[in-house]
Amino acid sequence: MLDSTPDDTLDATGLFCPEPVMMLHNKVRDLPAGGLLKVIATDPSTQRDIPKFCVFLGHELVEQAQDAETYLYWIRKKVD
Repeated sequence: MLDSTPDDTLDATGLFCPEPVMMLHNKVRDLPAGGLLKVIATDPSTQRDIPKFCVFLGHELVEQAQDAETYLYWIRKKVD
């Protein structure tokens, strides 16, 4: 697990595609450049959608983990 404390957390527990990614898009927009966001999700499709989101928009997927039925992601916002 990542040691650094995230600047913000997005709890998308119980939400299904496309809601977690739509919420992620808005949350990342509010982060400072280089900010770290932790995402908590329960939709298995986020395993595909969140890495694609990061690649497409140029953010860094620092780490992803799975804890039972919960998926965790740490995303660093790109520095423009």
